[in-house]
Amino acid sequence: MREDTQLSFEFKMISGKRVTADFSGGDVTSDAGVLALREITDRIGIVEQLADAIIDTRHQSYVRHEMKALLQQRVLQIACGYEDADDSDYLRTDPGFKAVCNRLPSEDDLASQPTISRFENTLSSKDIYRIADVLIQQFISSYETLPKALILDIDDTDDPTHGAQQLSLFNGYHDEYCYMPLFIFEGTSGRLVTSILRPGKRPTGRDVRSIVKRVVKRLRTAWPTVGILIRGDSHFATPELYSWCYSHEVHYILGLSTNSVLKALAQAAVSTARIEYTKSGKPSRVFRQIRYQAKSWQQEHRVIVMAEVSTLGDNIRFIVTSLESSRPSFLYETAYCGRGRMENFIKEHKIALRSGRTSCHRFMANYFRLMLHSAAYVIMHTFREKALTGTDFATAQFDTIRLRLLKIGAEVREMKTKLQFIFPSSFPLKDVFATMHRNIVMLR
Repeated sequence: MREDTQLSFEFKMISGKRVTADFSGGDVTSDAGVLALREITDRIGIVEQLADAIIDTRHQSYVRHEMKALLQQRVLQIACGYEDADDSDYLRTDPGFKAVCNRLPSEDDLASQPTISRFENTLSSKDIYRIADVLIQQFISSYETLPKALILDIDDTDDPTHGAQQLSLFNGYHDEYCYMPLFIFEGTSGRLVTSILRPGKRPTGRDVRSIVKRVVKRLRTAWPTVGILIRGDSHFATPELYSWCYSHEVHYILGLSTNSVLKALAQAAVSTARIEYTKSGKPSRVFRQIRYQAKSWQQEHRVIVMAEVSTLGDNIRFIVTSLESSRPSFLYETAYCGRGRMENFIKEHKIALRSGRTSCHRFMANYFRLMLHSAAYVIMHTFREKALTGTDFATAQFDTIRLRLLKIGAEVREMKTKLQFIFPSSFPLKDVFATMHRNIVMLR
């Protein structure tokens, strides 16, 4: 292992003795909890599937790092908070990451930053398509029994770009150059279905239809009878999606942008809400349903009106849905507003796993990076769902799990017959770690 003995630090004296620190510890890791992530990764087989999906175009005579090892190294480093390929220059010698890539501390180092960067820039659009199929297959495999219904939450987010990156476009809404990655999560569990890196503009109706069509076709191949509900905000409410969902028995509940016609149709609900607010002095909500057909729509649709009056004034919202049986208040407050959890799922992906690190010039390289972060999301979500059940961390955010259970300092001793990780005696979450390990063992 490389040692940096040039950096040495002096701290305040203790009991008359000098206090110094340096980076000459040798075989020590600060991410010993990654051993548990390796167990989950191997169990769900996501890295092997990713490796099989990528066509290796390298000259095999010069290959030092197998495809699986490169993927395992990169994805688990992302899961542990090292989103930058530059980190590999140091972590390639870390005994913890070498162990999860099936290498002993005394064996060859892992890939360096140049190797990782070259790897990320070699993938084609066909490779990306096959990787996307791996993510959907992982979603399908995460269910032990056939689900009766799925709620697919669809949304996009801005990913600011810097420099001359391919397909980086100026977005007027976000007032910056960016990409607009699009995500689909299962709304009740937070499981990732797919992620798509897009140029910095909102998708058209045809774009949305194409994405939903591919995903639903893949899910229906596995589960022909499963009920599917699409949820999204108003910029996904397009006639192309309505028509396709109607002809393929897929339900939807989507936000609907207001216009003068809708405002006129909502006046009765607004008047009722104002009367109730005047009488009670408390915020009042009134729900109504109307039949509405815009010029571009092929038929009438059920539209729910939410009219709210409070000290802040009038607030009118609309949603359009194919669901005909439920009450308007339930459809808006429970069925539609339930998609608010989608924001938390995106934050886990974008902030906790730092998936906005799309700093390559080539668009496909950045797309691949998004997929690597998506694979890390699948691993962390499965880790929380399976390994941390029965603990206080069963609903914790990814960054909390990382800080408390993955960032564990440990001495690593390589002996003749075993590799030993020696955790600190003072580690305060020993019982949680023991439960976590027991849960993982039971999964085998």
